[in-house]
Amino acid sequence: MKKCYFIILFIFLSVSVSSSQTIDYTQGLSIWFDTPNGLDNRAIWLRASGLGNNPDKAWENSSLPIGNGSLGANILGSISAERITLNEKTLWKGGPNTAKGAGYYWNVNKQSANILKDIRQAFLDGDKEKAARLTQENFNGLAEYEERDETPFRFGSFTTMGELYIETGLSEINMKNYHRILSLDSAIAVVQFDKDGTEYQRKYFISYPDSVMVMKFTANKKGKQNLVLSYCPNSEAESYLSADGNNGLVYTGVLENNKMKFAFRIKALHKGGILKTENSRIIVKDADEVVFLLTADTDYKINFNPDFNDPQTYVGKDPEQTTLAMMNNALEKGYDELIRNHKTDYTALFNRVQLQINPEAGTPDLPTYKRLDNYRKGVPDYQLEQLYYQFGRYLLIASSRPGNMPANLQGLWHNNLDGPWRVDYHNNINIQMNYWPACSANLSECTWPLIDFIRSLVKPGEKTAQSYFNARGWTASISANIFGFTAPLSSKSMEWNLNPIAGPWLATHIWEYYDYTRDKKFLSEIGYELIKSSAQFTVDHLWHKPDGTYTAAPSTSPEHGPVDEGVTFAHAVVREILLDAIQASKVLGVDRKERRQWENILAKLVPYRIGRYGQLLEWSTDIDDPKDEHRHVNHLFGLHPGHTISPLTTPELAKAAKVVLEHRGDGGTGWSMGWKLNQWARLQDGNHAYKLYNNLLSNGTLDNLWDSHAPFQIDGNFGGTAGITEMLLQSHTGTIQLLPALPDAWTNGSISGICAKGNYEISILWKKGRLEKACILSKSGGPCTLRYKDSTLTLKTVKGRKYEIALDGNQLTLISTLII
Repeated sequence: MKKCYFIILFIFLSVSVSSSQTIDYTQGLSIWFDTPNGLDNRAIWLRASGLGNNPDKAWENSSLPIGNGSLGANILGSISAERITLNEKTLWKGGPNTAKGAGYYWNVNKQSANILKDIRQAFLDGDKEKAARLTQENFNGLAEYEERDETPFRFGSFTTMGELYIETGLSEINMKNYHRILSLDSAIAVVQFDKDGTEYQRKYFISYPDSVMVMKFTANKKGKQNLVLSYCPNSEAESYLSADGNNGLVYTGVLENNKMKFAFRIKALHKGGILKTENSRIIVKDADEVVFLLTADTDYKINFNPDFNDPQTYVGKDPEQTTLAMMNNALEKGYDELIRNHKTDYTALFNRVQLQINPEAGTPDLPTYKRLDNYRKGVPDYQLEQLYYQFGRYLLIASSRPGNMPANLQGLWHNNLDGPWRVDYHNNINIQMNYWPACSANLSECTWPLIDFIRSLVKPGEKTAQSYFNARGWTASISANIFGFTAPLSSKSMEWNLNPIAGPWLATHIWEYYDYTRDKKFLSEIGYELIKSSAQFTVDHLWHKPDGTYTAAPSTSPEHGPVDEGVTFAHAVVREILLDAIQASKVLGVDRKERRQWENILAKLVPYRIGRYGQLLEWSTDIDDPKDEHRHVNHLFGLHPGHTISPLTTPELAKAAKVVLEHRGDGGTGWSMGWKLNQWARLQDGNHAYKLYNNLLSNGTLDNLWDSHAPFQIDGNFGGTAGITEMLLQSHTGTIQLLPALPDAWTNGSISGICAKGNYEISILWKKGRLEKACILSKSGGPCTLRYKDSTLTLKTVKGRKYEIALDGNQLTLISTLII
């Protein structure tokens, strides 16, 4: 058989022609700067939420993030003293171990289910004002969202682990050839510069397999490392810093708010010169090179079955001991093995997908921030567009790995005591958007932290479901923490605080993971019960109206508009989770009786409706304003991320969705532009999707390519990456569409390794805006229907075989099959 493959051009790291033959990390997929940061914002600890501008602009705009899913750091790259912010993703204030104990923490749900009948009667009476008032008074919760409003603060917030400083004894005088680089190819951050005839280099990485942060300081001349390492702790913790042998420090801390224990250890290994610990510092003199190893942990443990009477139900192992075990492991392996393990682990994930856009255009030899500035001025930079795509995949690998919590509002990077929206898990789009690219961009393993997080919400979420809706199953509300928080918050602003459908939205990701991986064992043992119990809540929380229809009352369109008797967003999520539950029960051959109930409710659910402007209605009545450019487009959930609206299956509804997007405009916050990018891609309008992508990079992206809400909020990065995949491949309608939204600007290109539902891995090559070739690897077997423009091709695939497809005229044709 003819071999099925085609080559994706890939730029490997090149070696510069210098006396030391150092690697030029600015080549390949890299984000880099040519000027150092200063130290003006050293140890800024702010209690303020920072919803506007982050006062530490260097950190937000020009630091380089590295991480392994639990430990995160930002490299600032200053000359006189390297500044590194540190995070451990489970270092949270709040929870049941605050001063008033477990009973106080869990007493957050109001008992409001008995008010539902009054609210719904008010809707029947046409008294929307009364319905809204009753909802505001009864469907909020008891916990505050701001620390200043409640003592002790039980919801809590993600908080910093402090900052590390490594003084170098150098100044910027006579410094040249400065580069601060994040290599996406290797997940290594590098700082390098020349000073007084000496070439200095620092390398940083955080290893997932070995749970250690590694920092290596070298120069091309001997005896040039004169370093003093010190630490500035979180100011809201009782801290203890002491020597750990002759070459290290150990720090143990206890948060004042909830007594959470945390620790980090640092060891210094040197060649040449002398090293000592003195006055809580590590001092190195006249060394040839120095390697610092850092391990960090907290005493947090995830709990799928928390004891509501135990204040320590989320307390696990002693971090002083876990960090010691990590450190001993790292010391035994040494630098060479640690970096080899790190690269092997990371590249096995990252290198699965390669993207090239107009490769003939070349890559400007400019720092990333200058390229971004040119891009904002209208200068094409297709390699910047593909860099941004891969940066989203990098960030997901760095902030979401199995065994850890999911990526939060800032992934895992944070520089203050408190932060924007507590740097929490926002369930009304933000955490969901974080995981849109996971399966399609071939990082399904990175979904496991989200799956475990959802599992941790079930038991507390059952209490919330019972309290507000007398419903079976479980749900969650607007915001969550690492301690199983599922209740609405205390605010009476229902436009954002009423979101009972957040749990079902989260549960749709369970089916999504199965649909991409076809892991039936997972579905049977873990996934189905999460989907089923969410569907049960969905059924019970609906209002069966006198006219026989079902509607979500009360409900709101998140962060927008009034309390309503049935918003389109809520019904779209209902459709999605019930369809998922029906499919899952069929796959497993279970619950036929309940499946019929789900099917009956779907048939009687209030349908999508089109308004007077030709728009898809957002609320139950036609009150939409065509001049409203609100950032949320919740009522288009069925278009994306759902699958109940499509130009292929529901063309009239798709046309109405397009009207909504035209009304809302092409601007917005970073994540909003990311969402609209995906929606335009689903409408198969490649040029308009590309316009949103251009706007996202131009108006919603910081110099280090982090997404800006403002402030920094990581979901836009993930939304952008997901949107590019949607432009090149879609599989949500039961067919695999090749290049469904390819823009005119991307004349030539290729992508390999992206995934389609049904457990297929796809590679695509296009030339002159037209499909040239595609290769489909079937990982589970089964029938597969491919579509390109108006041509379709159905294959009976066999597990483990590749199928090469090309165009014969305008028709898709099977060229060859390869057994692998």
